[in-house]
Amino acid sequence: MKTFKSVFGQYDWDSIQSKIYQTSSKEVERSLAKTKRNLDDFLALISPAAQPYLEQMALECHELTKKRFGKTIHMYAPLYLSNECQNICTYCGFSLDNKIKRKTLSDAEIKLETQALKEAGFDHVLLVTGEANYTVNINYFLNAIAQIKEQFSIISAEVQPLSTEEYERLHQAGVYSILVYQETYHQEVYKKYHTKGKKSNFDFRLETPDRIGTAGIHKMGLGVLLGLEDWRTDSFFNALHIDYLQKKYWQTKYSVSFPRLRPAEGIIEPNFIMDDKDLTQLICAYRLWNEDLEISISTRENEKFRNNIIPIGTTSMSAGSKTNPGGYVVDPQSLEQFEISDERSAKEIAQVIKNSGYEPVWKDWDKSYH
Repeated sequence: MKTFKSVFGQYDWDSIQSKIYQTSSKEVERSLAKTKRNLDDFLALISPAAQPYLEQMALECHELTKKRFGKTIHMYAPLYLSNECQNICTYCGFSLDNKIKRKTLSDAEIKLETQALKEAGFDHVLLVTGEANYTVNINYFLNAIAQIKEQFSIISAEVQPLSTEEYERLHQAGVYSILVYQETYHQEVYKKYHTKGKKSNFDFRLETPDRIGTAGIHKMGLGVLLGLEDWRTDSFFNALHIDYLQKKYWQTKYSVSFPRLRPAEGIIEPNFIMDDKDLTQLICAYRLWNEDLEISISTRENEKFRNNIIPIGTTSMSAGSKTNPGGYVVDPQSLEQFEISDERSAKEIAQVIKNSGYEPVWKDWDKSYH
């Protein structure tokens, strides 16, 4: 089966990077003048040459998002099931070489965490784990889903890459969307960040979205870890990946997230600093290129940024997030995967959304539609 690997192999990191940084203001203006844009336009809009046009980009971004998604923001919360992990990744608090207390939630603990999220108002939960194939595997996922599927209208998952057959089983069990991040598309340095474990296999991870698409999952979320490598070049390759997937698995919906490297136990400092203006430019570029793409902003970002980005291009936001297993009720002191920045409650975030003239939506899909 042809996968994204064959497309990826036609591009060179250094050549794309040079093209981005050599983009002229005239090329940016040509891209902005279009009503339908392609990947070349996306490249121009993430270039340094596009920075002076950010206000114009933001205004159009606002109008496109409002036209396609209305004035709504979808709300969700992560439910961390385990911090066990067999990978050594230099940027993650769950990395195997960190000497921390490992925890995987039991059935009873999952129930308590679920109750806490329901009481907070959530109807969409994102199940998150480390990558520990022996303990946190497909059977563990299916058991957890069986316990919570009557409680939530939408169940998403961000777990280790699985086989097509395993994704099919998740789909049949009621999982609506799968999130998987390449972290960086810079293949030459990928191994430097992923030194041990299955995640160190660049190609296996690169082809994961193809397996998700083949399995018929309703929605797929992609992204890169902003701060590992040059964000502009990495984001071009992420957009290239989404473009390929949308054409091949055209019945699937797509979202993009923007995780910036955050403090965590034992991790490296960012190699590339991305400030708020840069992130705003990237969000606008994605929307101007692809108005159907869902754009998600997590609690990694601070209050001010999240407040300001609501009317620009956001379609979904997490709130009241805990990034440690049992963090809501069971074991608040267990190790976090990373520090969150926006610590406001779900109710507070919902009110901020309302104050911005938008409607917080707790459910935008129902299993009865399937």
